Amino acid sequence: MPHLTSTDIAGRIADLYGAPLADLEAHAQSQPPGMLSALLGMHDDLALAERSIDLHRGHLARLIHPERQIGPHEVSHLLDGARRLAEAVAVRDVQAKSVAAVLQSLARVPAPTSVSPAPSPPAPAAPVAAPSPAHSR
Repeated sequence: MPHLTSTDIAGRIADLYGAPLADLEAHAQSQPPGMLSALLGMHDDLALAERSIDLHRGHLARLIHPERQIGPHEVSHLLDGARRLAEAVAVRDVQAKSVAAVLQSLARVPAPTSVSPAPSPPAPAAPVAAPSPAHSR
């Protein structure tokens, strides 16, 4: 499965529901929790993980700037930044994989036609066997 970004996921959610993401977010707030709110939550988590990756990558880039000296104190900051970056990447990857799998399992339902088909009659109920009388001794 290809790596999808939060922008890709937002586009797929919008395509699935046939509306811009901002409209879907407003609509989801007025509805009970359901698939749309779950997808939007997963998208938000993915976007947060991507922002976290950018933040930690920038922090590490400042720490290893060529003109900066790296001493014993900075090493602990480098290790912590690398750990945090790795965690953010792992979260991003899990979120992207999960939301992509959910979206792949869903399909957009075509709009209902103006003429609805007549409802089919209910199936006849199966006959119920009469209780047999109990034998007395």
